[in-house]
Amino acid sequence: VSRAGAVGAWQFMYSTGKHYGLTINSLVDERRDPVEATHSAARFLRDLYGMYGDWTLALAAYNCGPGNVNKAIRRSGGRRDFWEIYYYLPRETRGYVPAFIAASYTMNHYQDHLISPAPLSLPRAVDSIMIFEELHLKQVTEVLGLPINELRDMNPQYRADIIPGTARHPYAIKFPMEYTASFIDLQDSIFAYKDSIFFDPSKQ
Repeated sequence: VSRAGAVGAWQFMYSTGKHYGLTINSLVDERRDPVEATHSAARFLRDLYGMYGDWTLALAAYNCGPGNVNKAIRRSGGRRDFWEIYYYLPRETRGYVPAFIAASYTMNHYQDHLISPAPLSLPRAVDSIMIFEELHLKQVTEVLGLPINELRDMNPQYRADIIPGTARHPYAIKFPMEYTASFIDLQDSIFAYKDSIFFDPSKQ
């Protein structure tokens, strides 16, 4: 979470996240979901590229907003090149675009500089199952014997460990693929496990 309130890997503000279809409420914040947020960020960047026809300007607008980029273009006398409007942009944006370019370069050419990727701490094989009723992450972890922090890491969009699934609006839960069969086999037990504790009607 940034000082300005931008959330997640793609640093979406509330209004932009909602505009691009992300669910944001007291229980779910899809700005934290690496998959959903990335799809929305790609759509946002595509729209910004459609406005400017230039990826560096699109990245600048992603960081500081199209209004600030348009203002920088006007102040520069109508120039539409990032490096020519550089000094008219906010200080953070002047660093954001070169940093994005550097990250992209490093990702594609790390081997040329003797850099090795760090090993992944999360399981590579992940499965998803749609949830059609309320489910607490601890119901899953305590029945399946899965570490709660691992499940939280794989489902960071659930702010209170609760998946508020309904028949009309299901949500997905992600977990290591080796637990898929167990989840399906024990599904009734998982939903019933301590449900009166996790979902006490008197506290709702």
